[in-house]
Amino acid sequence: MKKQLLFVGNKFTLNRSFQRYILREVEKKSGQIDAIFFFQESDNSLFLHLEKVLLSSGTLIIVTTKSSFSVIGKLLSTVTSDNQILKEQMLIPSQTLVFEQNSYLIKHEDSTVNVLMAEEGVQLPKLLIDEEERSAIIHIFEEDVESVQAMLHPLAQTYDVRLDYTHVVSGWVKLQIQSRRYGNIAQFIASVKQLLPKKVIAASNIAVYIIEKLMHHQRKVTFAESCTGGLLASFFTRESGASNVFDGSLVTYSNSLKANWLAVSDLNLERFGAVSQEIIEEMTDGALNVSYADYALAVSGIAGPDGGTEFKPVGTIFIGARSKLDNTTEECYFEGDRNYIQEQSTYYAVKMLLLLDKETFFE
Repeated sequence: MKKQLLFVGNKFTLNRSFQRYILREVEKKSGQIDAIFFFQESDNSLFLHLEKVLLSSGTLIIVTTKSSFSVIGKLLSTVTSDNQILKEQMLIPSQTLVFEQNSYLIKHEDSTVNVLMAEEGVQLPKLLIDEEERSAIIHIFEEDVESVQAMLHPLAQTYDVRLDYTHVVSGWVKLQIQSRRYGNIAQFIASVKQLLPKKVIAASNIAVYIIEKLMHHQRKVTFAESCTGGLLASFFTRESGASNVFDGSLVTYSNSLKANWLAVSDLNLERFGAVSQEIIEEMTDGALNVSYADYALAVSGIAGPDGGTEFKPVGTIFIGARSKLDNTTEECYFEGDRNYIQEQSTYYAVKMLLLLDKETFFE
């Protein structure tokens, strides 16, 4: 069944950090959202959308402003031929199944609707949707989308699951698994791991997964970043538990800081330039030495939109991964705007960390 998220209120488009917070909380508790819609408080098309959704089977989560909370209840009551009643200082449909402060749940035929009132700077009300595990996320490495589709299509039919694929970066496929009526997600994942040993990670949040693995093995990671400007550090520190595996990193944008903080050779900087394999190798070495971590990642490149040359165009990125036992460096080329190139560089570095020590991360 499809799962939709509706934002009702202008503040959700004006305040992107608030919007992202709500989306994180909803997906954390109810799983992947299939479609997101935005409506203004006075949008006349909202009633028609609600009517259409409630006539089909699916799950609808409505996040609304304080001023529109009772209006949504009125619209739902109209669509479902119900009336509103006052409960705990809230006007809600009389057929409400369960409610808590600023949140209520109704069902209509094959549809389930959870309405929540959200305010800036305040914790999101409790989501009342059943948290039944009918979907899962896995990550497949060292394969492309086409090969993964070809290999997993027969398994999907066997275990009655539906698959959706996305290409994160080269060699990293993210896969959403949704159970059909008689689907068995757990057995499907077990079969995929058997088919692709040391290539599959079953985790909705890859950063949390890495943190937990590093904690289990009592290991730490550090970074030396240039063009990503701290995105790698942010990728991990936005998750709880990061302080157990991450002491810090160095954002060395200038050549002088690369030399002074990471002991990168001035001669090599002049000879090869900051965007080069030689410098990335010295950056990972310097980060490992200064931090005494077990793993180090480094990124240096040209994120654009300016700064490219004939030999090193915009999108040219060098990424390095180093442990106490191994070291690897790759030259990559990413397309897109500045932010997308930075984000792709970050994900590629994360992929390199995982592949650097398969025994730890794919055990």
